[in-house]
Amino acid sequence: MAYIGKQPTVGNFQVCDAISVVNGQAAYTMQVNSTNVEPETANHMLVSLNGVLQKPGSSFTISGSTITFASNLATGDVIDFIILLGDVLNIGAPSDDAVATASIQANAVTGAKLNTDIISAQTELAATPADTDELLISDAGTIKRIDYSYLKTTPGLVKLQSQTASGASSISFTSTYITSTYKIYQLHCIDIVHSSDGGNIGIEISTDNGSSYVQSDYRNIRFFSNTANGTNSINSSHSTGDSSVKIAGAGDGLGNSGNEVASSVISLFSPLGSRAKLFKCDGVQINNSGQLSMQRHVYSLDQSASYNNIKIVPNTGTFSGTFILYGVAT
Repeated sequence: MAYIGKQPTVGNFQVCDAISVVNGQAAYTMQVNSTNVEPETANHMLVSLNGVLQKPGSSFTISGSTITFASNLATGDVIDFIILLGDVLNIGAPSDDAVATASIQANAVTGAKLNTDIISAQTELAATPADTDELLISDAGTIKRIDYSYLKTTPGLVKLQSQTASGASSISFTSTYITSTYKIYQLHCIDIVHSSDGGNIGIEISTDNGSSYVQSDYRNIRFFSNTANGTNSINSSHSTGDSSVKIAGAGDGLGNSGNEVASSVISLFSPLGSRAKLFKCDGVQINNSGQLSMQRHVYSLDQSASYNNIKIVPNTGTFSGTFILYGVAT
């Protein structure tokens, strides 16, 4: 509302609880809602005794929550009211939803006023951000927002899933990870061990996310070289009907003892495309004869179906190792 003259100062006004006069007593305790209160000073009070306003400092003094009148009060005296003005420049605690954005001074909210859970208390995204998702970044000390598309690494490998097999009969990477997002996928196979001497491990692919797998008709060309006791050999072979895409043990077989182990990188090209499916395997291993072997295999599957699931299986027994699937961003 409008005022004539100076607008009144808003203070933290409180009316003290009623006080009963005790005959011959000058000092009384001030309370608000049965809780002791302490005025700023005697000058921050309005005190009425027997209908007459009292002068601070001479008619009464205060100490803490105690008001002491200049002389003892007698039966029949009435303390009409005691009003505490508080700090007249202090509005007290504002009401809920009373402080608007315009009421907060620019740059008034500092880092020290932010709770340490300002990030951890929020809902977790738990997925790779979309290109238009926004993040906060400090640009030479100035906070700015930026789309994720400017920060993501491209081109390059995007880690999709990691699995560790231990005595497993199979593991699979599903349609959750094999999608149309990428044209090329890489499967990194690390420290592969077969339970059977002379065994091998391969990949089968599925059009229905694992309900069934192609278990034949993988065409291949293999190149592999062995070395043992100072003797080297280079070999090649081909087949028109392999049971799977071999990732370890092809040609000479894996061992199951000592340091007989294999590692390889398999590239899968356009699994959801409309043409023949192409695979490339580059690997190294120590085979069941203790020979160090380097292998390069290329495979194709002449089917135009879309494949959205790959399964890693041994030809017999079980296997162990770490398998990491990446999408290749182009």
